[in-house]
Amino acid sequence: MRSPGKFFMLTAALTATISSFSAQAGEVLDRIISTKTMTLACDADYPPQSFLNDKNEMDGFDVAVAREIAKRLGAELKVVTPAWEIITAGGWGERWDISVGSMTPTQKRAEVLEFPAVYYYTPASFAVHSKSEIASYDDLQGKNIGACGGCTTESYLKGDLLIEGAEAQAIDYAVKPGKIHSYETDTNIFDDLRIGPGLRLDATLSPLPTIHEAIANNYPLKVVGEPVYYEPLAIAVDKGDPEFSAKVTEIVDEMRKDGTLTYISMKWYGYDYTIKK
Repeated sequence: MRSPGKFFMLTAALTATISSFSAQAGEVLDRIISTKTMTLACDADYPPQSFLNDKNEMDGFDVAVAREIAKRLGAELKVVTPAWEIITAGGWGERWDISVGSMTPTQKRAEVLEFPAVYYYTPASFAVHSKSEIASYDDLQGKNIGACGGCTTESYLKGDLLIEGAEAQAIDYAVKPGKIHSYETDTNIFDDLRIGPGLRLDATLSPLPTIHEAIANNYPLKVVGEPVYYEPLAIAVDKGDPEFSAKVTEIVDEMRKDGTLTYISMKWYGYDYTIKK
């Protein structure tokens, strides 16, 4: 999904300080160019998007996209794994440069972060234990359903999901759970579901690629129904460096046009999720 990009010269000088908590104009891009290193913040336990592989190296779809962006900037990729709430809080300073972490761009997050590019669209689906008798949305009504805490899947279950901006879409709340169980990660949900149908949970609402990855890793799960919504997922950068934000937009546009994003999606998912449905 990735192919070589063009090198470029940074010609603009730093002109003003935005604030003591955010990057100066051009500071992040200048640091990446000068150090030839781009630092990515992502989750170490979110396969197949980002995870530690058998070589104890960070791998996955998000990591691959970030590595290509770094490559087109003439830089190597360094990965750090801070907590999600720290990433979404903004004010990164020099701790990391970019988040390619399947983040939904929202108005609240846009108060502290910039979203220079949506790079793929993830379908959210319900899944149950493979031996569960649940087979439809009707069967899911009033059930105990798990979701990632603070994620759009949890918002859907609460009935207050809002997908904003250019990617806005009407949400049909096909399922009303009896009780919502919040988890730190989808993997934690799958661990509870695999114990048996209805023992700790009846179902989960999770990203479909993540469900498929769990099934490929021998979790006894099955998908129920069609996806209930498609979530636009964006690259995030800290506020204060419009040059870096613009360069990320340019690179991701190039990756989409030259087929690199499609290639990476097909490699990791076997499906092109980079096209809006």
